[in-house]
Amino acid sequence: MSDTILVVDDEPSILRTLSGVLKDAGFSVLIAQDGPEALRLLRQDIPRLILLDIWMPEQDGLETLKKIKELYPQMLVVMMSGHGSIETAVKATKLGAYDYIEKPLSLEKVTLVIKHALHEQRLEEENFRLRARISRQQTLVGESLPIKRLQEIIRTAGPTQSRVLISGENGTGKELVAHSIHQHSLRADQPFVEVNCAAIPETLIESELFGYEKGAFTGAMAMKRGRFELAHGGTLFLDEIGDMSLATQAKVLRVLQEQHFQRVGGTKLIEADVRVIAASNKNLQEEIKKADFREDLFYRLNVIPIHVPPLRDRKEDIPLLIQHFIAFTAEEQGLKPKQITKEAAELLTHYDWPGNVRELKNMVERLMILVPHPVITPEDLELLFEGQLPAELMSAPKTSDHLPLRQARAVFEKEFISQRLKENGWNISKTAEDLQIERSHLHRKIKLLGIEIKPENG
Repeated sequence: MSDTILVVDDEPSILRTLSGVLKDAGFSVLIAQDGPEALRLLRQDIPRLILLDIWMPEQDGLETLKKIKELYPQMLVVMMSGHGSIETAVKATKLGAYDYIEKPLSLEKVTLVIKHALHEQRLEEENFRLRARISRQQTLVGESLPIKRLQEIIRTAGPTQSRVLISGENGTGKELVAHSIHQHSLRADQPFVEVNCAAIPETLIESELFGYEKGAFTGAMAMKRGRFELAHGGTLFLDEIGDMSLATQAKVLRVLQEQHFQRVGGTKLIEADVRVIAASNKNLQEEIKKADFREDLFYRLNVIPIHVPPLRDRKEDIPLLIQHFIAFTAEEQGLKPKQITKEAAELLTHYDWPGNVRELKNMVERLMILVPHPVITPEDLELLFEGQLPAELMSAPKTSDHLPLRQARAVFEKEFISQRLKENGWNISKTAEDLQIERSHLHRKIKLLGIEIKPENG
């Protein structure tokens, strides 16, 4: 679908010429001979951009521009005038015009200005979508007391300049907490730079953190900025810092003390204006006892300690997380969102999730991709993950009674299917369609559950 341009001018010849040129360039065109007509058109169709003449009878272009911006503040408007002046151009810009073109018009320039404006607009829209998507990804989901406490600490610690040390098991969301602290900080519009200390070989970690000068070592063909330098003015997140070697720990400690560093092979002191947030899944105090972590670095980092609770300690958040990951996966994979039955969600709530939130997210993604129908049921969990899920999950008791889950679900399914059969006049084909399962599968269910078919008397 082509972009629509609204051309507003009181000269019919200009309307004809611009309409022809813009259509040849692949745009759809609307025309109006004055401001009031343009405003009427805007109530019926919203163009991507407006070309607006300044000198028109009844209502001039500047007044029209003002009214357009009151209705649609983000509308792109390019002003045109044959009696231009710097004062008029400045006034138009202050009222929100994107650009100003003098008459006689250069048709090539008009087309270039429009294409440039639309390109910038699309970049802004894409940037907004990406920011919204990142924001959704970095949302701490949950209403449990541990999560509410965590959110409160983030809101309190975020605006300060203090260093933060985040602890917690793998998969609990330590990186998410670090991002959230950055977003609540005074550095939110500055870089957030992450270093996974466990993923970078010891031989490379120093050059990754501090950068290097050209010729500093074999293969250093050009100067490279390190993560401390890239994070200048913003936040540096040292993830899994417990895996950092003692030698590198000493160098990081020196940077935190002196607030500057040198690139590998360099002599120039570079300022390190960064807020450091560190995280580890290890007990760093135990690592200190084993002489695997520097005590002085620990106390430099541990100004504000934050512990991220494991998922097993906030199981009431699991249903909310499931819905969050269903929506996220649907958007990410281009899938239709699915529903999940209360019984299936309850089943997942009884599992301890040793892989924490990351494990739950992966499972929901698999269910979204592999379940062929729009509703995820306990049966889908059994069929898709048979032999993979721990027995404790598949045999967890329901909270509503004291039956084992399999028995409780069988009772529910028998009552549920019997009711649907009755509603459909005991017609198996119609009931199978209603339940969105194969007719043969429903037959097996009826036999397995011992459902008695009771055809109604004619």
